[in-house]
Amino acid sequence: MAPHRLRHYRQRVTASSLRLRTALAALPLLGGCLLQPPALAPSDAPRVLATRTITAPNPGLPGSLAVRTLYYGHGTDKQRAEYRDSLTYRTGTVDASPFVSYAAGVAKSRKKYWGFDTKAFPLNARVWYPESDGPFPLVLVVHGNHDMKDFSDPGYDWLGELFASRGFIVASIDENFLNGASRSENDARGWMLLKHLEVFRALNDSVGTPLGGRVDMSRIALMGHSRGGEAVAVAGAFNTLAHYPDDANQTFDFGFDIRALVAIAPVDGQYKPADKWTPLRDIPYLVIHGTHDGDVSTFSGLTQYDRVRFTPGTDHFKSAILMYRANHGQWNTRWNNRDNGKTSGRRLALGSLISGEEQRQFGRVMIGGFLEATLRDQHEYRALFRDHRSAGDWLPPTMYTARYADGRERTLANFEEDIDLTTGSARGVRLRGDSLSTWREFDLPFRSTNSSQRNTALRLGWNNAPAGRDSTTPRWPARFTVSLSDSLRTAWQVSGKSAVTLSLMVTEQTPGPRKTPPVARDSSARPDSTAPAPRPKPAPKKVPKDTTPPDLSVELVDVAGRSARIALSEFGPVRRPVSSYVYRRAGRDKQRFAALFEQVLHTYVLPLDRFAQAAPGFAPAALAEIRLVFDRTSIGTVHVDDLGITRLP
Repeated sequence: MAPHRLRHYRQRVTASSLRLRTALAALPLLGGCLLQPPALAPSDAPRVLATRTITAPNPGLPGSLAVRTLYYGHGTDKQRAEYRDSLTYRTGTVDASPFVSYAAGVAKSRKKYWGFDTKAFPLNARVWYPESDGPFPLVLVVHGNHDMKDFSDPGYDWLGELFASRGFIVASIDENFLNGASRSENDARGWMLLKHLEVFRALNDSVGTPLGGRVDMSRIALMGHSRGGEAVAVAGAFNTLAHYPDDANQTFDFGFDIRALVAIAPVDGQYKPADKWTPLRDIPYLVIHGTHDGDVSTFSGLTQYDRVRFTPGTDHFKSAILMYRANHGQWNTRWNNRDNGKTSGRRLALGSLISGEEQRQFGRVMIGGFLEATLRDQHEYRALFRDHRSAGDWLPPTMYTARYADGRERTLANFEEDIDLTTGSARGVRLRGDSLSTWREFDLPFRSTNSSQRNTALRLGWNNAPAGRDSTTPRWPARFTVSLSDSLRTAWQVSGKSAVTLSLMVTEQTPGPRKTPPVARDSSARPDSTAPAPRPKPAPKKVPKDTTPPDLSVELVDVAGRSARIALSEFGPVRRPVSSYVYRRAGRDKQRFAALFEQVLHTYVLPLDRFAQAAPGFAPAALAEIRLVFDRTSIGTVHVDDLGITRLP
């Protein structure tokens, strides 16, 4: 190149480099337009979690027992040294081909990596156990889907170490060979859990070995994360069956004493046995989820929660808890905050997340309390789930929304049985509204577009604003009433030890003014042509968003007409919807979701003796009516579900 041309070329390159550096320097400013800062709702934790009423020891703290670890496995694992070189027990393999299959090319590449195919899945696990005689309850925990080469099973050491120190045997199950680009394999994941229970049964029967005689096979819990969360429900269902639902030629003979299921940010419906949603009956169930989950961004576990059924009168219970600012990956220390892939940091609002340690501390407390209540019959820990405020300073300072139900609860109205708005779910229950702006039943949606919780709820709206322009007197407060018949009250043995239960959330909807009856007109009168033309209506003013905490009253009335009224907020937090922005890019959440919040109703347990204390004349055993009185917030809408009566221990 000629010297003068080379000089001009260098000048152009220098100018281009300068423009590139200038553009790169401007990117943060540009990013300020494209990326939203962490948008967090004001927390009510200092008020809601201000006290602790439960007196039992904190289940989230380490126990007094020394902890030992061991590995069991097939011993020929190509990729996992611990399951090849560090084994205390050797296990066989299982043929999972009836439950999972791959296309020919995928099957070949997977076998090349792992060294085995679906006909020879290994039974591998890492185990934490107390250095004591036992026997101890058994807890299996299984991971979900992830990069199969980034092994997931070590990520639950925070559960294994804790619960082993508190007298549980904990095993983190290796199912990494089911991970990666696979679909519809959650039946295999659940079936594998039951095959691991067979391993523990054999280990417990062995003599002179670390686990021989130390495993209490009558007290078992299954715990799973993500797809593993659905897998534990599948395992719970398979455990009671004699045949595989999708092929009766595959026989089952499990029948283990599974006494608890824990689902952590689970999916639901990726596997449907016999094309039906997985049913569960008479197994205590806990599901937890985070509002900022960037992988399973819908609280899918709510649908399985609603499908858990209890035989009336049994002592089982279930709970669903949504944790504000928790994500998907921080439940597993190997996944951490990068939900759904290594590029999460460029897509997700990681700055909005609660710390991983705080998120896991919540898991320690709630899962620990659940295991104590279900596997050890420590009933005092039920209080954690009836009202999480009882945990007070045990919980990280953020906001929680919680559902709860138990086998003692008798349903007054769950709005599933018919299309008559005036009838309840039990014979002898009548429903009526007074001065309501909105009264209708509807299908609760998830935040995701075109998705349903498959659960019918009740929408009640009210507007107690003054009637006229010049009036300053609020209207008679709207109310909704549930009436019980004498025979129903007697059959259910309602007493001072009973409690009213209801699930409710405040929404963002604000009904317009109440409609007043039209004024009768004289049809013989002719219009006055000299009357001035009506003035145009002024443009409606933009009403500022109401930031005051919402509330309402619950009023109980006995057969003699004596009543007792208490604010609902006395029994749990009542708050407006809390929006969660999962994505970094401004506007992405509104594009991705139908709503910025999940419609999770909070369960309130209202002991009847609290009302008797508030109004000494009120007789709980003579309860005749339950009223929701909208007297503490002038305008609003609530969603209501699962009105019932339970008996407190």
